[in-house]
Amino acid sequence: MSTSALWEHCCNQTAIVGDTMMQQSGMPHAVQTTTLADVLERVLDKGIVIAGDIKIKLVDIELLSIQIRLVICSVDKAKEMGMDWWVNHPIFSSHAQQGLLPDSLAAIEERVARLETSAATNANVSG
Repeated sequence: MSTSALWEHCCNQTAIVGDTMMQQSGMPHAVQTTTLADVLERVLDKGIVIAGDIKIKLVDIELLSIQIRLVICSVDKAKEMGMDWWVNHPIFSSHAQQGLLPDSLAAIEERVARLETSAATNANVSG
């Protein structure tokens, strides 16, 4: 008898109890399987939060305290929850102001030049 035939025989036995015939069935099989893609889709759609605290103490003196908060979700879900820090961040946003650094540098150089001129004028007046 093959393994599958033996399994069929064990799981589907017929028993006669009194005048009635009863069929016993084995364990039900899971019909629906979940793939990694299904799990990932559900996590990104609903979101998941992982939180933890780590504290290292020595004789009631806290040496180290680490608080971990991790949120895993889709970008749409994050925006829905009000987490959109990357929208205005210059590294992650294509809409960020590109010429901000050169303009700031030019303003600083202009201010330094005015201060140097003012310092030179004050040195000439007092000296």
